[in-house]
Amino acid sequence: MGDSFKTLCPYCGVGCGLEVSPPAESGKGVSRDEEGTPVWRVRGDRAHPSSEGMVCVKGATIAESLHKSRLLHPMMRDSLDEPFRQVSWDEALNCIVARIQTVRFTQGADAICMYGSGQFQTQDYYVAQKLLKGCLGTNNFDANSRLCMSSAVAGYTQSFGTDGPPCCYEDLDLTDCAFLIGTNTAECHPIIFNRFRKNHKKNHNVKLIVVDPRCTETAQVADLHLAIKPGTDIDLLNGIAHILMRDGHIETLFMDECTQGFNDYAQVISHYDPEIVAQTCGISVSDLEKAAQYWAKSQRVLSLWSMGINQSSEGTAKVRTLINLHLMTAQIGKPGAGPFSLTGQPNAMGGREAGGLSHILPGYRLVKNPVHRAEVEELWGLPPGRISAKPGLTVWDMILGLETGDVGFVWISATNPVVSMPDLERTKAALLRSPFTVYQDAYYPTETAEFAHVLLPAAQWSEKTGMMTNSERRVTLCPQFRQPPGEARPDWEVFAEVGRRLGFADRFKFTDAAQVFAEFTEFTRDRPCDQTGITYERLSQEGPLQWPCSDKNIHSPDETSRLYTDLHFNTPDGRARFAAYHSRGLAEPPDPNYPFVLTVGRLYGHWHTQTRTGRIAKIQKMHPAPFIEVHPRDAKTVGIADGEWVEVRSRRGKLRLPAVVTKNIAPGTVFVPMHWGALWADDAEANVLTHAEACPDSKQPELKACAVQLVPLKTAAVQSTSTDSQMELTVLKTPS
Repeated sequence: MGDSFKTLCPYCGVGCGLEVSPPAESGKGVSRDEEGTPVWRVRGDRAHPSSEGMVCVKGATIAESLHKSRLLHPMMRDSLDEPFRQVSWDEALNCIVARIQTVRFTQGADAICMYGSGQFQTQDYYVAQKLLKGCLGTNNFDANSRLCMSSAVAGYTQSFGTDGPPCCYEDLDLTDCAFLIGTNTAECHPIIFNRFRKNHKKNHNVKLIVVDPRCTETAQVADLHLAIKPGTDIDLLNGIAHILMRDGHIETLFMDECTQGFNDYAQVISHYDPEIVAQTCGISVSDLEKAAQYWAKSQRVLSLWSMGINQSSEGTAKVRTLINLHLMTAQIGKPGAGPFSLTGQPNAMGGREAGGLSHILPGYRLVKNPVHRAEVEELWGLPPGRISAKPGLTVWDMILGLETGDVGFVWISATNPVVSMPDLERTKAALLRSPFTVYQDAYYPTETAEFAHVLLPAAQWSEKTGMMTNSERRVTLCPQFRQPPGEARPDWEVFAEVGRRLGFADRFKFTDAAQVFAEFTEFTRDRPCDQTGITYERLSQEGPLQWPCSDKNIHSPDETSRLYTDLHFNTPDGRARFAAYHSRGLAEPPDPNYPFVLTVGRLYGHWHTQTRTGRIAKIQKMHPAPFIEVHPRDAKTVGIADGEWVEVRSRRGKLRLPAVVTKNIAPGTVFVPMHWGALWADDAEANVLTHAEACPDSKQPELKACAVQLVPLKTAAVQSTSTDSQMELTVLKTPS
């Protein structure tokens, strides 16, 4: 490999392998950014089994963001109306420890909260769990996966007895029917989509069904595009099930021997007559029937979904209703088939394995389960009862706790909630009331830094060693290959040092990332996500490995590509569970005052809140400014033309955006990209409009839909200030 390093792309959960080489010291062909700075050379790793050498524009340009707008030193201030001052690590850590102790012994441990990120490596996640849930005795660790994958987690757990996608990427090559719902895969997971398209183009018998109110790049190449109304996913899925049952396309032997609950489900779907479903969803009966026919005639059906399903007040119900279709047709546990959630972040899967949500513990354990708590206490060497039996606060609960004063300490790391949270003005107001906020990140400024009392510089991708797990359960070693800038440190080292200073030195004796991972894997022993056969050494020598991978059969042939191949599930009786749900629709449906449904999403080039991608010239040119998509019929009704500015109002706030009038959005629905925070454009924060109503099981907010009105702005005085906002990023701005 020479001077090159093999690692994993730090963007979406596909987990593309990258091969990275240092910039040449001199000579022609040196890659430089727009400022003339030599940058590391990045290309796809052809040997990586997940991406096979493919890489999207985000991964290809990642090295250009490494040195820009970095937070280099710890900084502090006593109040939010003061400027930051540079301090030493000792001063910052001593201040944090003192505040934790004060809150712990006055308000109690449950007044302490941490909000982490799918950007964490597994080591970062694991050490944070040990610190909060173990040593401090509070389960108040949540991650931005709560906004991303928690409905998939709940759906898998309730249907199969445990979390964990049962499929693998090879299934994209083998399926004869891909059913994509709530995912613009071509733009948000392009490597997965390109891999499937090779199969799709080569074999005309392979069908692609896309369910989306927008005619995205994904939908444009579909054999069948179902542009359903937002909030009618369960209606559609139950309608397909109704037709499958009506026409006898169900596997009764499989259901009798491997599932339970079908009778209740059959009662529910009997009410979803095709004519009623088609009218409710806003599609034709013939298209609904065609979708069911494609499913029925296919030997291998692979369903894929992402935020369009998860980010819903019915998120878990939608996931389980989709899984129902696989159970009634026995489309699981075999090549080319199964329900496959597409993870939104690079290590959201690793976070789930390490216990990185407020209701779970390492090794796919649940906080509410006394046996699970006892197992973790024993492994951590804690006295019985130290781990709380009460699930911790979700991130929205933390916002509510700041409003009431029940939360006295918030530690935010590797995420930017002042752009990504729902009901954003309420979120900001709550953070302004926070008695003490620590913000740990690689970049500065960010929108969230404005609300912090302490800033801690974090080492990011390329600057620390750790493991990440992608959507197909494949663990990759991501080695450090460059020094962190300034005084930046790996997240797990910061958490461990705070643990030592709090008096738990014997719990945090780690000297490197390999030791942390070795301790973590013991928590997976004999669990569904067993990784005891995965070691730093094996990953270094053999490359990425999929779990389950036990050290008991380390030399056995690899049979872990798919879960449930024996049709035995992780429930007490080994049977998968059907779920019977009627559709409830949107939490905030349109009405005469707010007649349109707003949906939000990603664009191909940008990543979340632009913390990295907004600093890359090529991507800035690709997606220079925010916008709103409006159907021509709606534009005519409102009185706006293409390119004209429109004010978008919800019950919580308003935006001002130029209109893109297009037939690629369904009538009655409008679309806004979610990437632009206050640093990048004025009056363009999509989540100013969204609400916090959430799924009762997964606690995932319904970020994908809220009711809005459109008001045309005819004055030329309304101008975009995105250029000025971007220019400010070249200096270290003092938050106010």
